[in-house]
Amino acid sequence: MKGNEVIVEAALNAGCKFYAGYPITPQNEIPEYMSKRAPAFNSIFIQAEAELSAINMLFGASAVGARCMTSSSSPGIALKQEGISYIAAGELPCVIVNIVRGGPGLGNIKAAQSDYFQATKGGGHGDYHMIVITPHTVQELYDLTMKSFDYADYYRNPVMILGDGILGQMFEPVELTPYKPILQLPPKDFALTGCKGREPRVVKTLFLYPNDSLMKHNIHLDEKYKKIQKELTLVEEYKTEDAEIILVAYGITARIAKGAIEQARKDNIKVGLIRPITVWPFPSKSIAKASEHCKKFISVEMSNGQMVEDVKLALFGKSGIKVEHFGIGGGWYPSKTNIYDKIKESVK
Repeated sequence: MKGNEVIVEAALNAGCKFYAGYPITPQNEIPEYMSKRAPAFNSIFIQAEAELSAINMLFGASAVGARCMTSSSSPGIALKQEGISYIAAGELPCVIVNIVRGGPGLGNIKAAQSDYFQATKGGGHGDYHMIVITPHTVQELYDLTMKSFDYADYYRNPVMILGDGILGQMFEPVELTPYKPILQLPPKDFALTGCKGREPRVVKTLFLYPNDSLMKHNIHLDEKYKKIQKELTLVEEYKTEDAEIILVAYGITARIAKGAIEQARKDNIKVGLIRPITVWPFPSKSIAKASEHCKKFISVEMSNGQMVEDVKLALFGKSGIKVEHFGIGGGWYPSKTNIYDKIKESVK
């Protein structure tokens, strides 16, 4: 199946009951395929009139307790940022898919990873975080999309699937396994289900009065984010045990990097890979631990250098370890040979 279509199968199998989106390449197959498949799952599909409408529809759907999802590509996600900030402030669970294209501006429809800052540092206003998950195969795209709905409900937080144009358009064999909850999910006692037999509820993000202090709300959110960082850092370490050079890459770039590592290992170059599966929370502990025996890190990314900052921060200023960036924004993607050549250059 195609990656974009697999996202839909995963979402519907996980119980997504509401989808709102708007067309933009290279994610158009998601709303198109969802429009066909949603009725079979008794789910609602809406093509909104704009990205701003779609994200605010998710606020409403989540507020009444429905599992819900939207999807877009880079400039469309940019338009959703205000709504994402509201959803995070309201502690409303939802899944947001970004199939990244080249930028800035309208850019092009080639694959890119230049929305890293937007996803991990909070593109909207205020202090908030999304959980950001980065699959690197179509099978992982299916598995992690299903899990994302559980993460969203468990932590009452938006979750972003950060993909790219290659993964979204790629066809691969995939096993569509049944949905099984991975967490003991709390009741949605925040949901607006009517007032019969109980006190009225409200979901809000406006805190004007002293007994409703926004500062207290920010402290509460910060405590939740620290809990997420402690419990939900997902990472793959590939041939890092004896590595003197470690590549740090996520998504499709990590998959290409594995081929370069195999080639380098045949030439007796000790190279490994740390692949963040969550880029927020970022696997800083894995980077720090590897730095005990590694001489150099190379952040391989389809951008002008965004994740490289998190790699450097993870080293806590440790001296004697080099951190380099390898990549270009605007729709460039590396080949196995590109990365292998960079590894050889780093050995000199």
